[in-house]
Amino acid sequence: MTAELYKTQHKAQLLGNRIYSVGLRVVAPAFTLLILFAIWQGYAVWGGVNPIILPSPIHVFQVTAENWHNLRLAIDTTLYETAIGFGWALLFGAASAMLLDLVPALRRGLYPIFVASQSIPIVAIAPLLQLWFGVGLSAKVIVIVLSCFFPVTVAGLDGLRASDPDLIRLYRTFGAGRWRIFRSVRLPGALPSFFSGIRIAISYSVIGAIFSEYIGSTQGLGVYMLDSQHAFRIDLVIGAVLVTALISVALFVSVMGIERLASPWFFAERRSKGIAE
Repeated sequence: MTAELYKTQHKAQLLGNRIYSVGLRVVAPAFTLLILFAIWQGYAVWGGVNPIILPSPIHVFQVTAENWHNLRLAIDTTLYETAIGFGWALLFGAASAMLLDLVPALRRGLYPIFVASQSIPIVAIAPLLQLWFGVGLSAKVIVIVLSCFFPVTVAGLDGLRASDPDLIRLYRTFGAGRWRIFRSVRLPGALPSFFSGIRIAISYSVIGAIFSEYIGSTQGLGVYMLDSQHAFRIDLVIGAVLVTALISVALFVSVMGIERLASPWFFAERRSKGIAE
């Protein structure tokens, strides 16, 4: 009876600690944002600033709500481009990581090129992509892929190369082949690192989509911001920026949720070691 009571209390304590941890991760940033918005509101109202140059957050929220229909159409376009571009980036990044891991000669030849490619600013090649592929979806997808594939490739490759050697030797002792070891040991072990790269890439994907729309497009958040800027509607620009930030956060949190479903053992091990999530 005492043992059962102890187990119940222990589970209740773990649940309480988890609820407290989750609540703290939500309340702390929300409280910080509230303070920042309060400072912004006070400065915009009492700081003698021209409201055209720096509108107050309350005004920004109002005009964003009033123009929500046009903004929603822009969001849908950008999210569509982001989904396709990020999907290709994820596929290309995962395939590149596995290929570079399985073929060392290819890794020595291509990895430095991948690193060097990140020193090329997208702003320099995006106009060329628009010139070669037009203002349609293809050029935007390429921009997003170029912005996102590298974090996925590097994180996935690092995760595969950090596989537990003792576990690999154990599998080999029982006669497991290279593919079985890769599928059962190396790939699952690389998931936490792989998802770290995905979280970074999913944020880059929205930025890449908006930037590609700046270069040449007829719809999307980039076009919406550019048109608002040309009309000197700074309030609409700021509203679109805030919406973009919310989209990035939502996508980031979605990836975290998928990660928990894909690798529950990793988070269970962290909790057993008392590591804060």
